[in-house]
Amino acid sequence: WLCGDHITEQHIHNLDVINWIKGTHPTSCQGLGGREVRRGIDHGEIYDHHAVEYKYDDGSYMFSQCRHIRGCWNSVSEHVQGTKGRGTVSGPHMLTDNNGETIWRFGGGGKNPYQQEHDDLFDAIRNNKPFNEAEYGAYSSLTSVMGRMATYSGRMVTAEEALNSDENTMPEILGWEAAPPTLPDENGRYAIAIPGKTRFGVEKV
Repeated sequence: WLCGDHITEQHIHNLDVINWIKGTHPTSCQGLGGREVRRGIDHGEIYDHHAVEYKYDDGSYMFSQCRHIRGCWNSVSEHVQGTKGRGTVSGPHMLTDNNGETIWRFGGGGKNPYQQEHDDLFDAIRNNKPFNEAEYGAYSSLTSVMGRMATYSGRMVTAEEALNSDENTMPEILGWEAAPPTLPDENGRYAIAIPGKTRFGVEKV
């Protein structure tokens, strides 16, 4: 419950990139996930892999995969496929046509994005300009949360269902002595989500 599983804690940034490219967020998703190697009591309640198929309103899809398993192939990247070619968002930042020919490549330069986000905020403060990305951040969070709900439950989840779900991983009181929303049993084991059985108020298969 502390991190929301790694699809929400870390993979959200990759999901966010595709939402940014699309200019919107998915309206539904379905997926699978589980615990292949994270089985000990020291691994809490999160999964070690998720694979989610997200669908956007225009009929396009985002295929999302993330994994925390040592010794496996890994890549933290985003790629976009269209009718005229392919975009490599991470790494070389380039566009290729359907024949594999490079038609555009990022030439470098520009500000560090981590510096740019601070510059934009400070500029808004100094010049009394509106600057609020809360809604954008909320929809990015929604994308990752509905993906987790889909892998945990094994069901199709819509954005509307996720927004109206009564799932809540926040403690009732914030403080060092506050009781977390989930606790291990007498053997130190947490309850693990089981696809096909776990529910989030999402009843449609």
